[in-house]
Amino acid sequence: MKLTILGNNSALPAYSRHPTAQLLEVNQQFHLIDCGEGTQMQLQLYGLSPFKIRCIYISHLHGDHYFGLVGLLSSLSLLGRTQELDLFGPQELKQIIEIQLVWELGYPLNFHALNFQESISIVEHKAVEVISFPVKHSIPTCGFQFIERKRKRILLPEKVREFEIPKYFYSKLTEGADYIKADGTIIANETLTLPGSVPKKYVYAADTQFLPELKQYFLDADVLYHETTYLQSDTAKAHLRMHATTVEAAEMALNSGVKKLLIGHFSSKYKDLSPFLEEAQTIFANTELALEGTTFDI
Repeated sequence: MKLTILGNNSALPAYSRHPTAQLLEVNQQFHLIDCGEGTQMQLQLYGLSPFKIRCIYISHLHGDHYFGLVGLLSSLSLLGRTQELDLFGPQELKQIIEIQLVWELGYPLNFHALNFQESISIVEHKAVEVISFPVKHSIPTCGFQFIERKRKRILLPEKVREFEIPKYFYSKLTEGADYIKADGTIIANETLTLPGSVPKKYVYAADTQFLPELKQYFLDADVLYHETTYLQSDTAKAHLRMHATTVEAAEMALNSGVKKLLIGHFSSKYKDLSPFLEEAQTIFANTELALEGTTFDI
């Protein structure tokens, strides 16, 4: 599971920073999270193929989170994509796309309306489950949990040979099954295998004001991305516009038991981002800036 930051600014592009977009890779399959203006150019810049994108998630209908979407969908069609694409977003987004696209796409686009009232599983692929959950912003907005599927158990070669386990049963061993010999003897799975590595969890909080109740969605995440549009000195402005500050994001990470915090969605009023990192790290040391072009291993 790898995360590449394509855009980390808020409403206005500034100082070579672009509006929000992230690309999450899970088992060589791409999930695009938000699609601000310039996203397809950022994909080209960082050598990331848009053809590997299987799902796109639009958290809400503020332009800095979806103004790059129609251009990307159109380009994929012009470039010859035929594989279906699943798009998750607010119900109104479907009509917006239909108005702007004046010709039929060359691939199936499956639109799924998000539920802004409760947490719900929206994707159950072989490699990952995606759960949407409501956050608190000035318009209906969702965050997303990306939870890697439970890893299969790992065979111990010397043990399967010692107990003469037939090869056809290896796949069942990796699923956790015990082996029963012809005479009824049970060989416990734990004797023949080791546990698979612990599944990873990435949480994208989208645009949201500080809300302690969100802790339930962040718990024990390997990486949490939480917006920090403003520094702590601009707390009043953050609350007025229903955004979060550095300190508030860091407190959420600390209280949720996450391993790493990424901060982004920076206001264009700030050129220097170092104060964002300094403020957040005073509360939660393992904080990093979501800098464009950076790939984080999760």
